[in-house]
Amino acid sequence: MNSGDGVQRSYRVAFLRYLARHEESGLHAGYEIGRASLEEDLSLLELVRVHHDVLIDVLRDTPADEVPDVAAAASYFLLEVLSSYDMVQRGLRD
Repeated sequence: MNSGDGVQRSYRVAFLRYLARHEESGLHAGYEIGRASLEEDLSLLELVRVHHDVLIDVLRDTPADEVPDVAAAASYFLLEVLSSYDMVQRGLRD
């Protein structure tokens, strides 16, 4: 099993939890996934692929009238996940 598999499982669990409650704790879990992914040296592209795969799976079971809300939540969650990558990039520029 590669590290991406563990990230995908963690991502799915955290994203589904965030979808159910839209709480700050769910976004914090996304942030922690981003930090852990950096520590595991997972590329930004690989992390975005994980997000895409999880989102596609979720959308398969989402009623059509709920798709816009799920898409919006997915965007907020992904931004939180990627915030660690953004901080590192900004740090390298400074």
